[in-house]
Order: sequence, then structure tokens, then C-alpha cells
Amino acid sequence: MRTEAVMGKRKFDDDQITGILKEHQAGVTVADVCHRYGISEPTFYRWQSLQSGNVGLHARRLRALEEENQKLKKLLAESMLSAATLSEMLAKTTKGRH
Repeated sequence: MRTEAVMGKRKFDDDQITGILKEHQAGVTVADVCHRYGISEPTFYRWQSLQSGNVGLHARRLRALEEENQKLKKLLAESMLSAATLSEMLAKTTKGRH
């Protein structure tokens, strides 16, 4: 998902917005950040609100992906074990025929 904010002809992508918000977190006042980037304070606070909402969304998505990854790893391990067992059985069966 790509978010762009427009101020006149100026556009900011997600990474730029994150950088702008981090400047404020580092101690720069909202007024100074807004002046530096030519954005309004309501725009700054809207970005801040949207991004704080996205943090929870991203955390839930990450957790879901980690759970899916664990399930897939377990399925892969089970499949590999089955394949190894079948290979051993096949080797014993063909060995007895020769």
C-alpha cells in the first residue's frame, strides 16, 4: 500500500512521512517540522494518527505471518520425514530383491 500526501505540488511517500514524524520524536517541535517541510500542523497530526494506527496493524500482520511461517516449517519437516522414511523402505525392499 502506497500512501502519498499532497501539499500543493509536493508529495511525500510513506518513508518520507515516517522520517518527518521521527524528526519530531527526536525533539524537533511540530511547528519547526511543519515549517521545514511546508506542511500544515493538521496534516502532521493526521499522519501521526494514521501511522500510530498502522503500527498495530503491522504488528498483527507480522504475528500472523510468523504463525503461518511456523506452520509451514512444521509441514515441511513432516514431509521431509515422510520422504526419508519412504526412501528407507524402498531401499530395503529393492535390496532384498537383488
